[in-house]
Amino acid sequence: MPVPKNTICLWYDRDAEAAARFYAETFPDSEVTGVFHAPADFPSGKAGDVLTVTFTVMGIPCLGLNGGPFFTQSEAFSFQIATEDQAETDRYWNAITRNGGTESECGWCKDRWGVSWQITPRVLTEALATGGDVAQRAFVAMMQMGKIDVEQIEAAVRG
Repeated sequence: MPVPKNTICLWYDRDAEAAARFYAETFPDSEVTGVFHAPADFPSGKAGDVLTVTFTVMGIPCLGLNGGPFFTQSEAFSFQIATEDQAETDRYWNAITRNGGTESECGWCKDRWGVSWQITPRVLTEALATGGDVAQRAFVAMMQMGKIDVEQIEAAVRG
């Protein structure tokens, strides 16, 4: 398999493989493509430990690095998942938050490894792109939410 020209590298303490397998089970067009073991001891592990994992999340190539506790995830990076309806929104939100993750505001949540996710229904993105009063109403409605409620966004769009 050729190495992609651009790959997202995510730093994990020691659970890159578990995270990659969770993503592959949760999202379509996602898979673990390789698990690579350290050829020698390294600052946060021993020879033979999983060092890196290659995987895709909805077609996006990623590399998980078991770099140890030196760096942590932050909201400065997130995956944004566009959903078609409430059922898909609920499915991804629940998969992340019920697997040791945490809920946040405005459609954001974190998985148990600290990676941030935006679970964003297309109706919200489209309303914000419309601009004007429609965008304002949708934005005000969104600001009151944790998980995005599609029905409430649609009501805000209608006015």
